[in-house]
Amino acid sequence: MGEPPSPPAKVYYDGCPGCAMDSKKESRKGVPYKELLFVAITTFASALPITSLFPFLYFMIRDLHVAQRDEDIGFYAGFLGASYMIGRGIASVFWGIIADRIGRKPVIAFSVFSVIVFNTLFGLSVKYWMAIATRFLLGALNGFLAPVKAYSIEVCRPEQQALGISIVSTAWGMGVIIGPAIGGYLAQPVKQYPHLFHEKSVFGRFPYLLPCLFISFFATLVFISCAWLPETLHKHKDLDRTVEMVEGSTVQESTEPPKKSLLKNWPLMSSIITYCVFSLHDTAYVEIFSLWTVSNRKYGGLSFSSKDVGQVLTVAGASLLVYQLFAYRWVDKTFGPIQSTRISSALSIPIIAAYPFMTHLSGIRLGVPLYIAAMLKSVFAITRVTGTSLLQNNAVPQEQRGAANGVATTAMSLSKAFAPAGAGIIFSWAQKRQHAAFFPGDQMVFLLLNLTELIGLMLTFKPFLAVPQQYK
Repeated sequence: MGEPPSPPAKVYYDGCPGCAMDSKKESRKGVPYKELLFVAITTFASALPITSLFPFLYFMIRDLHVAQRDEDIGFYAGFLGASYMIGRGIASVFWGIIADRIGRKPVIAFSVFSVIVFNTLFGLSVKYWMAIATRFLLGALNGFLAPVKAYSIEVCRPEQQALGISIVSTAWGMGVIIGPAIGGYLAQPVKQYPHLFHEKSVFGRFPYLLPCLFISFFATLVFISCAWLPETLHKHKDLDRTVEMVEGSTVQESTEPPKKSLLKNWPLMSSIITYCVFSLHDTAYVEIFSLWTVSNRKYGGLSFSSKDVGQVLTVAGASLLVYQLFAYRWVDKTFGPIQSTRISSALSIPIIAAYPFMTHLSGIRLGVPLYIAAMLKSVFAITRVTGTSLLQNNAVPQEQRGAANGVATTAMSLSKAFAPAGAGIIFSWAQKRQHAAFFPGDQMVFLLLNLTELIGLMLTFKPFLAVPQQYK
């Protein structure tokens, strides 16, 4: 018997950052802690402003004097919450293509810079149209999510890719949860901390500026740190022979055609559609949870202050960090991305169903189940987001990852744009039917949330979901 054929020679090009990263991965056996730390802090900074407005959104709409009645506040709040996602949905494919052409690093850095500028301007909004415009521009110019998902895969060896994507999902999830906590603690500082902030100060005139400034200051520090972010995109002429570390266990030359139609890639598109349904659900959940907790008990809410909501969401965010550090890798290793997505989706349903019955509780009898439910819901949400993101990124080669994540982000953003507007309208409608015979008030809101979750769960099974080859 002849000797087995030797593997193809590994070709690295001088001056190519992608080849330099592949060479580094080849020689390094451990976890790329430095690169993943950059991924975590930049993702966290980009995610903070997305939901930081939710605890004070109700009060901001009221102060902008656009709603005729308190019951109409949810309607206007929904459109303001949707403006960010509409902007991001329009521009995400563009930023993904740019990241595939000029690199991940410049798009990531520019996106963090856009947070600094437009998040601050949002805090200075004194008209409803100004708030809408700044949130729209913040979304349109923050093309962060597509390149950072590709980046987190490209700095990791194949066996570490689940960790890389989970870092993005966890940091994003923590930002989406800690953001409202910052908004809840720091909004209306003159009212919350009268001994520290004077009514005639700038924070008296702009009561929602402080949380925006806090986030923008953190984003400034992160923007400076982007100078040390290594690039991962291959930049040389012979891209058909690019060295990549993808789904196999070795580094080898890719001889496949560099471009395939993303829309005809069903493993990619089916995971994107599932991802979008879950994203719609999660965004609607965050807005409804914030509106529900601060609304008056006579409307089926909990009569919380924005600070109370911030405390609940802070604890939920801390639970994500603990889960990421101590549990997620075991969950992924034991169940894999598909099974873990299904289990977490199924377990979310009874938690959401329990929320409307908590309005009859008070004190510690309310606090304990509410905090536990919020923590578990956050953990389950991040598990299925990570699972579907892994499926997406392993369905395409490197030269299409930016564009593929751009398509995913656009589709997800459009679903998330619909979610706050739809959630706000439904919440406003539900508050006017507190005495209906069929699922009165907030029960109808949480029922619709659960129906969305159930649809997402059904989409994780065959024949709809097509699984990338390495997960079969």
